Amino acid sequence: MTEDRETTLLDSVPDGLFIGGEWRPAAEGGTLRVFDPATGNVVKTIADARPADGMAALDAAVEASASWAATPARERGEILRRTFDLLQERKEDFALLMTIEMGKPLAEARGEVAYGGEFLRWFSEEAVRAGGRYGANPEGTGRMIVTQHPVGPCFLITPWNFPLAMATRKIAPALAAGCTVVIKPPELTPLTTLLFVKLLEEAGLPKGVVNVFTTSTSSAVSAPIIADPRLRKLSFTGSTPVGVRLLEQAAKGVLRTSMELGGNAPFVVFDDADLDKAVDGAIAAKFRNIGQACTAANRFIVHRSVVDEFARRVTERVAGFTMGRGTEEGVTIGPLIDEKAVAKAEELVGDAVSRGATLRIGGQRGEGAGTFYEATVISDVQPGSAILNEEIFGPVLAIIPFDDEDEAVRIANDTEYGLVSYVYTESLSRGQRMIERLATGMMGLNVGVVSNAAAPFGGWKMSGLGREGGAEGIHEYLQTKYTLTANPFA
Repeated sequence: MTEDRETTLLDSVPDGLFIGGEWRPAAEGGTLRVFDPATGNVVKTIADARPADGMAALDAAVEASASWAATPARERGEILRRTFDLLQERKEDFALLMTIEMGKPLAEARGEVAYGGEFLRWFSEEAVRAGGRYGANPEGTGRMIVTQHPVGPCFLITPWNFPLAMATRKIAPALAAGCTVVIKPPELTPLTTLLFVKLLEEAGLPKGVVNVFTTSTSSAVSAPIIADPRLRKLSFTGSTPVGVRLLEQAAKGVLRTSMELGGNAPFVVFDDADLDKAVDGAIAAKFRNIGQACTAANRFIVHRSVVDEFARRVTERVAGFTMGRGTEEGVTIGPLIDEKAVAKAEELVGDAVSRGATLRIGGQRGEGAGTFYEATVISDVQPGSAILNEEIFGPVLAIIPFDDEDEAVRIANDTEYGLVSYVYTESLSRGQRMIERLATGMMGLNVGVVSNAAAPFGGWKMSGLGREGGAEGIHEYLQTKYTLTANPFA
């Protein structure tokens, strides 16, 4: 990867706010710096919005709302499809940009481009399928007409860990449904969203339909937008504590909300599991995105009869990992997003080991520049360890033994979260029981990655509200109207 190519790519990324179809600086002229976590170097300086900028973005979305809602569904879908096609043409640019600003290995960044693009393709097709129903009421005195309508201007807040996919997963269904949006990408990884919005502009999206601002003062800029009665929908992906605060703000305006929050995913390996498949799944479920995913397996709950062999095999696989900047050939573990992430991994591993866990490999921060932390495996994790209750968000695989199915279910469900679970068993009946017994919104049965644009993504309990993706995803941006007409035959 040449330095010249990175420079050319970064130069092509807009550095302003996109409001009402125009790229412009922040009203107060403020700027913020974006860093490469692998080197600590500043890669670009961009606009730093203040509350006036956020309100200007909402103004633009409101102004464009009626005309976009009236745009034929087919036309909305074709704009999404053109955006998908443009993304395929520039997939290498988007992959490289994500690697630069977020740190994930280039191969994984390419995978995110493919995944993120599928939301554009999927919702370009769903745009024309948001129908209704018509029929006689039970009494035969009239006809019931049920129709779907855009909910209105939406505020979308995305996280730093999947800079493209989290933007497309929200923007695509909103546009398909006929909603205008204001999107706030994260301060740590805003560049991918800025480049993507430029792609929407190239695809012919009308002015004001999508507006984007970047800011270092998220709460101050977001609060007036959420409090404005013209806003009708809030979608957030991020931590549960922040999600709870946003829900409290949204309640005052009775906003429609979608909340994709934290997770504490169990990965259960029964004694009859195919260990080769289980180890492959464990590596994918834990170390994808350097462990920085809400769907990452957090607690590896392994039957006592196979726990030692499972631990030996995953440790052997981890020993073959290569840590480094994601642009380098063969790198499998990139940097964590910032110093706080490294400190958290160190703290969680240190606490577990102090309580009796065995450190099998890793457990150290990387040397030199960048926020690196070694891929780590710990086993015999004891009850009461913080790592069993907190979302790790790092490359740490923690193993707990169990003795029977009831114990496995109890441990797996012993969390306030309920986003995703993973189960490995060769028993069909046991797999069916786990579908019924595990308290999560998603489940992988003998697979380590469950995300798909055609599937409803979301959790139970403190893991959030609503669903993104699938046929369900567009309905998060639609509201239902029921009309009763007189019986035409009376």
